[in-house]
Amino acid sequence: MRLDKYLKVSRIIKRRTVAKEVCESGRININDKVAKPSTKIKEGDIIEITII
Repeated sequence: MRLDKYLKVSRIIKRRTVAKEVCESGRININDKVAKPSTKIKEGDIIEITII
């Protein structure tokens, strides 16, 4: 599943467009790497969100 879709479906972020913007700003890491909105996530990945 794409990262932006996961953030919306899991209700971490309410809208997919907002999730995409947060990803593009570089505030989300998956397994210590900056993630793009289209990054595929899988079970066991560690997602870190920087809140400013």
